[in-house]
Amino acid sequence: MILAATTNESLANTANVLVYSSMAVYTLAFFAHIVEWVAGSRSKVGRTAAALTGAGATAAAAKVEVRTAKKEKGGGTAVLERPKVVTRSVAGRRDVPDGPGAAGGTEKGDLYGRIAVSMTALGFLLEAAGVISRAMAVQRAPWGNMYEFSTTFSTVAVGTYLAFLLAKRNVRWIGLPLVTTVLLNLGIATTVLYTDSDQLVPALHSYWLWIHVSTAIFCGAVFYLGAVGTLFYLLRDVYESKIARGATVGRAWSSVMERLPAAATLDKFSYRVNAAVFPLWTFTIIAGAIWAGDAWGRYWGWDPKEVWSFITWVAYACYLHARATAGWKGRKAATLALVAFGCWLFNYYGVNIFVTGKHSYAGV
Repeated sequence: MILAATTNESLANTANVLVYSSMAVYTLAFFAHIVEWVAGSRSKVGRTAAALTGAGATAAAAKVEVRTAKKEKGGGTAVLERPKVVTRSVAGRRDVPDGPGAAGGTEKGDLYGRIAVSMTALGFLLEAAGVISRAMAVQRAPWGNMYEFSTTFSTVAVGTYLAFLLAKRNVRWIGLPLVTTVLLNLGIATTVLYTDSDQLVPALHSYWLWIHVSTAIFCGAVFYLGAVGTLFYLLRDVYESKIARGATVGRAWSSVMERLPAAATLDKFSYRVNAAVFPLWTFTIIAGAIWAGDAWGRYWGWDPKEVWSFITWVAYACYLHARATAGWKGRKAATLALVAFGCWLFNYYGVNIFVTGKHSYAGV
């Protein structure tokens, strides 16, 4: 007994060290992403492609590519990738090409971007090891309180982002906001939300813990990535509208916006990830109801967590319906998506900390 307790305490301490180590590595990734944006000067292709509007966008971009290729043969600066021209989802808008990315299309910027991704991957491995160590210390699923949920959530969010990169998806623009949010999340988790390893309350002793909570964590991580894409879509859409009107845009703001994917690309990304994970969120609520029936003898009891989970479901259902309705595409639907993610955030932080109910397992 004493030996087991000592071993568990040692594993818990190891988990804490690994989490703090991951925060240090994520901090290095944060600075590397900053340097990527700063060092990646806008290439001629990037500047020209971002300014292209009208029906001749594709042809003009192709001409720029040819000219750049000739320069490369003569020893000029290499451009990593020609921006792809896409069509915006809002009717009546011009075609706008994707930007060259945070690296600005330059090898120097791309180098720091690759370093940032490498640091993010290392931080992910350390944090995942911390989550596993915590699970071994408590000998159960490592999400019995908000501290454990937060560390697992950020691990899954980073892992999903890295999976997109491995799948050759152009999502490196998520890197900077992702590591920033992860650092903030882990900072809150290790200070305000930290709870010593302990056993679960009786209601949580069920195999449904692995099913219900794990799907909730994964859904939240994907919803987060969709929210980042939606926020960038709104910013980029405003920028493109100003450019189309011929309005003056500040150099710094223009430099950031020109490197992002086109508004249509961001809109498509956000819609696809939200639509893909929505059925899983539906399953999460159903699984929770089944678990409630086993634990408390009723499937629905208007507990605050149950209510806000359903409100979140309704909000995302409204977004998906609005996104598929011609009159609500674009900014209106995107605003609904951010409201839906706001409901998810309140369901986690607000309900767990400020509202008393059967799901009050915050431990703070």
